[in-house]
Amino acid sequence: MGESVAEATITSWLKEVGDTIEQDEAILEIATDKVDSEVPSEVDGVLVEVLFNVDDVVQVGETIAIIETEGQGNTSAEAPKAQEIVVDKTAPAVAEVSQTVALAQETVAPISSNGERFYSPLVKNMAKAEGIAQDELDTIPGTGKEGRVTKADMQTYLKTRGSQPVKAVVTPIATTKQQAAVKSEAKKPAAPIIAAEGDEIIEMTRMGKLIAHHMVESVQKSAHVQSFIEADVTNIWNWRKKVKSEFMKREGENLTFTPIFMEAIAKALRDFPMMNISLQGDTIIKKKNINLGMAAALGNGDLIVPVIKNADQLNLVGITKAVNDLATRARENKLKPDDIQGGTYTVTNVGTFGSIMGTPIINQPQVGILALGAIRKVPAVIETPDGDFIGIRYRMFLSHSYDHRVVNGALGGQFVKAVKDYLEAWDINREI
Repeated sequence: MGESVAEATITSWLKEVGDTIEQDEAILEIATDKVDSEVPSEVDGVLVEVLFNVDDVVQVGETIAIIETEGQGNTSAEAPKAQEIVVDKTAPAVAEVSQTVALAQETVAPISSNGERFYSPLVKNMAKAEGIAQDELDTIPGTGKEGRVTKADMQTYLKTRGSQPVKAVVTPIATTKQQAAVKSEAKKPAAPIIAAEGDEIIEMTRMGKLIAHHMVESVQKSAHVQSFIEADVTNIWNWRKKVKSEFMKREGENLTFTPIFMEAIAKALRDFPMMNISLQGDTIIKKKNINLGMAAALGNGDLIVPVIKNADQLNLVGITKAVNDLATRARENKLKPDDIQGGTYTVTNVGTFGSIMGTPIINQPQVGILALGAIRKVPAVIETPDGDFIGIRYRMFLSHSYDHRVVNGALGGQFVKAVKDYLEAWDINREI
């Protein structure tokens, strides 16, 4: 899911236990604070175990399901580990308990499926960890499809198994994390909702809640500082007006101001590579690639940031195609996880809504974000060899927010000044 995504929420399972799955066929749908997407299977096989339910929050890297592939047979050793043995280290006989558990695991015969009952690799691992033999496992009632024994069946059985010489506690890792999260939330009393008569109470969307959380987290984590500068973009305005029709005929793409600004920002990042970094603890990661995120508001008001990869290596036509493609798929909710990950610097166009400037919040773990204000036709002083005079010019504000923990005022100001210089040096006779 990318370096900036730590968890995802399962929104629906598209397949059930026992279903045959083909490679690249969607198994489930997940959602993050950035995008909703389907998760395809990487193999052909049968879905034999589902480890999380709908609405569960799963950490990146955790096993969410088990698929048995052809020829996998009973090789439970290849199955991902989904649980751990937790032994009370304060128990007086901990050494004896550990030795007995290990001995029991070594002496128990391997578990195998037969024509009447199928056991998933997870169930086999749980049986091995608890010292449950084949005969005992065959007596456990199953609530899964066609009577299969599930993880929940094993947990229920272990609770009522009776006294044993050795009793190890099998605790699913994901369940422990979820329980800790639930307990943490339970400690916080819910604030009463105060509404006057006639007020409408609207529940925040799942994505809206996650965005709110990340925005607050970013403000608390980064020392936000802003620098503002005004750029004269008259040459760009006149040049675009002159070439946009020809550009549409030749490329089949609408030439907006966004790719022009993206080109200038990519050049400035190449000039100031210490703006193209991320901060992890006390370690600075200097990024090799310049991947520009373009913040976009969706129809429902939520925010999404698709990424233009290697923007500094694209010409204006390439950037235009990338901008239009990402913007279109964002509006149609067709972005894929890869489209919104890997960004190294973010740009947001607040001028789209008429704002002349803004103070955007940094998109973690990046260290800077640039807001593009509305282009305005204003009277301005024009300097010439023959003297100064007043003329009508097209101007806009650039608002640069940066993390003062690693970016000082000099670097933050020099970077946005470089963007301004690239924009104002635009060649009115440039060919497309």
